[in-house]
Amino acid sequence: MRYGVLGKSLPHTYSPRIHREFADYEYVVVEKDTDGVVDIFEKKDELQGFNVTIPYKKLAMSLCDEISEEVSKIGAVNTVVLQENGGYKGYNTDIYGFMYMLRREGISVASKSCLILGTGGASAAVSYALKKAGASVSFCSRTGEINYDNVYDILPNTQVIINTTPVGMYPDVDDSPIDLTRFTSLFAVADIIYNPSTTRLLYDAKKTGLKTAGGLSMLVAQAYKASAIFRGLTPDEENDELIEKVIGKLESEMKNITLIGMPGSGKTTIGKRIADSLGREFVDLDAEFRKRYKVSPAEVISTDGEKKFREMEHEIARKILTSSGLVIATGGGIVTVPKNDFYIKCNSRVIYLKRPIRSLLMQDVSGRPVSRSKGIPELLEVRGPLYEALADEIWELPDFDGDEEKTERLIGGLSL
Repeated sequence: MRYGVLGKSLPHTYSPRIHREFADYEYVVVEKDTDGVVDIFEKKDELQGFNVTIPYKKLAMSLCDEISEEVSKIGAVNTVVLQENGGYKGYNTDIYGFMYMLRREGISVASKSCLILGTGGASAAVSYALKKAGASVSFCSRTGEINYDNVYDILPNTQVIINTTPVGMYPDVDDSPIDLTRFTSLFAVADIIYNPSTTRLLYDAKKTGLKTAGGLSMLVAQAYKASAIFRGLTPDEENDELIEKVIGKLESEMKNITLIGMPGSGKTTIGKRIADSLGREFVDLDAEFRKRYKVSPAEVISTDGEKKFREMEHEIARKILTSSGLVIATGGGIVTVPKNDFYIKCNSRVIYLKRPIRSLLMQDVSGRPVSRSKGIPELLEVRGPLYEALADEIWELPDFDGDEEKTERLIGGLSL
C-alpha cells in the first residue's frame, strides 16, 4: 500500500517522519501543481490514500467522489482515501487533532466564548470542533467586521483565543498576532503553529499564568487519525499512548538542547560531548559572535562596554536560538538581558549546568572582563536565580576533579 502527503511545495514536511511511527506502509512526499492534483484524482492509481495540505484542501474536496459529514460542513479536506468502489472519499482530521490538542492540556471550551484568529482553511476546522464542543465562536481577521483594531472593544470578555494564522511561525518568531493583556476574562490560549514549539503568543500567555496548547500535538494527532483512516481502524482503536510517544519523540528531535550557566561551568565542553552523543550540530554563541563580528566578546566589552556587547550578543542569540535540533552553549551573562528569555525558551530544552562555587573560583578569568571586574560570587548571586528560572533541568555537577561518572550519566540520559 502506498500513501503520501500532497502539496505544492513541501521541503520541510514532518508527515513522512510521523507516519513511519504509526505504520509500516510506504509514505511519500508528492509535490504537484494544480493540474497534477487533478491528474492524481482522475488516474486513481498512484496512491491508495494521501494527506492534503496548503493550498489544495478546497480543491481536493471538489475532486472527491464522496466526502464525510464534517467536510461538507467546513469545506476543506486534508485526508483522502481510495474506496473499494474506485472513488476517493475525503475526510478532515484537523478536527480530531485540534480537540486532542485542547484535551491533553486540560482546556475545556464548553459554554466558553472563543475567538479564532484568522479565517483561512484551518480556522474552519477549528470553528467546527469548537461549536461541536459547545463553545460560542467569533472570528478576528485583518479585514473582517471584527479586526485587530476593534476586537478589544467588541470582545473584551473572550475566554479562549486560538491562533490559526502563520503569525509567529519560524523564522518570524518575534511576531504575535494580538495583545492578550487587553482581554479581561481570558483563561487559555492555543496556537496551531508547531515551529517554534512556544510561539511569542504562547510565551506571553504562559508568563501571565494562562493555560496554553501548542501545535505539535495537533499535528501528530491529526496524522494518527489519518493513518487510522488509511488502515480502516475503528474509533475504539485510537491510541493516546502512541500519539504521546510520537509527540515526545518529535519534540525531542526538534528542540535545541541549550546550556546555560556561569562562565567556566563547562558549557562548551559538555555541549560538544552531548552533540557527539546525539549526532547533532554544536554551536557556541561566543564562537558565533567572533565569526560574525570578527572580534571577541572580551574585546568589545573592554573597548565599548558590556552594554554594547549585550546588544550584539542579542542579535546572535535571536538568530541561533530560534533554530531547531542544535546543541547550544550560551554565554554566561545572556540571562541578564530579559529580552533574551523568549529566544532561550521558545525552541529549547534548557539545562542549567550548576557547579560548586569553589570550582568556578578556580577558573582563569583573565580573558573574561566581566568576571574579573565584578567577581564570581557577585555574578553568581545575580545570575543564579535567573538560570534556575529559565531552566527546564538543573544539572548539579561535581567539581572538575570530582565524580566524572555523574556527568557522563547525565549526558547519556539525554539519548534515551
